[in-house]
Amino acid sequence: MRVRVGPWGAARPSKTGAARPDKTGAARPDKAGAARPENDGDADVPAPPPDLAPSQYPCGNCGAILSYQPGEHVLTCAFCGAVTEIAQGDDRARAEAMRERDFAAALRDGAAGADMEVTQTVQCDACGAHVTFDPNQHAATCPFCATPLVADPTPDRHIRPQALLPFAIPEREAQERIRRWLSGLWFAPNGLKKFARTGASLSGIYTPYWTFDARTENAYAGERGDTYFVTVRGADGKPSQVARIRWRPASGRVRRGFDDVLVLGATSLPKADTDALAPWDLHALQPYARDYLAGFRAESYTVPLQDGYAEARRLMDDQIRRDVRAAIGGDQQRIARLDTRISDVTFKHVLLPVWVGAYKYGGKSWRVVINGRTGSVRGARPWSWSKIAGATLAGLALAALALWLFQQGGVR
Repeated sequence: MRVRVGPWGAARPSKTGAARPDKTGAARPDKAGAARPENDGDADVPAPPPDLAPSQYPCGNCGAILSYQPGEHVLTCAFCGAVTEIAQGDDRARAEAMRERDFAAALRDGAAGADMEVTQTVQCDACGAHVTFDPNQHAATCPFCATPLVADPTPDRHIRPQALLPFAIPEREAQERIRRWLSGLWFAPNGLKKFARTGASLSGIYTPYWTFDARTENAYAGERGDTYFVTVRGADGKPSQVARIRWRPASGRVRRGFDDVLVLGATSLPKADTDALAPWDLHALQPYARDYLAGFRAESYTVPLQDGYAEARRLMDDQIRRDVRAAIGGDQQRIARLDTRISDVTFKHVLLPVWVGAYKYGGKSWRVVINGRTGSVRGARPWSWSKIAGATLAGLALAALALWLFQQGGVR
């Protein structure tokens, strides 16, 4: 079983079942199985057949399945130790993979203007992930929530990703990162640190993202507030300083160019956790090749392109408002009007590497995610409420002691 994959350039199986790369190193689509543009005006045009090629490569030495070696551009055989180099694309292939796609054209032209593929998918009822079955499998479990799945696939047509960041952190190192993370948690149950030595089960998953670029010009009007102090006398006649705000009109323009605004393209993992895995070294993106998926899984997007852009605009608007407040200056700002003109909107569809782990503690399952490039860890964790209560009581006791010492000093 593999989670649904959406490459820009699907692998073409040879007679031995292995994907055959083209001269650039990227997998070459089969002419008979490539997705064709939709033709809404011709209902008799048949839908393209699904691409059912599994992301598996047999070892040329012993026939066992090869796996991608994180941090290297090679496939390795766990049985005989054979190493196969992953063909690297030339500058032209890399430039094509990094090329930004026109967002307006994608919305206007739909499937006819994008590289597409068709896969057979099953949706997990528990977590919503879309899972693709290999032709020789009929049942498996969801890699995100371990729910049993039975194959009743339906064709699904979607945009292929054009680039990816290969895994750089191997599973053994990811396990060690989780152990250190669990051992360093504050207010965790005592037994959790003992459990940390046993580790957690991990799955390496390429997670879908959208990236957006845009240019913006923003006209604003508002007010700048500057703080000043006046002396007033209280009911007891004693003077004191009171802060006041002096407001004055402010207006102007700010410009900003956005590059690679990153938006998660699926909902199977908690967005707060995946957002916390940033930053990503997007400058190291590689042209998509199935070789990097060998031994791993990949998920396709469930957040449509237009919805991804809406999230990107929210992130852009937040940054623009920060820019406007900085331009207004002063101690406080009021924004009365903000008109934004946006142009040159482009996008990419990429896959980023995430180790997904799960561990059980206290009769409950806890999920953790690890950045497959940097090893950064984020996830759910149990709390020791007795430790929290003890720390709270200790803090109150220290505060009471400090107050008593202060009062004693005042008496003297």
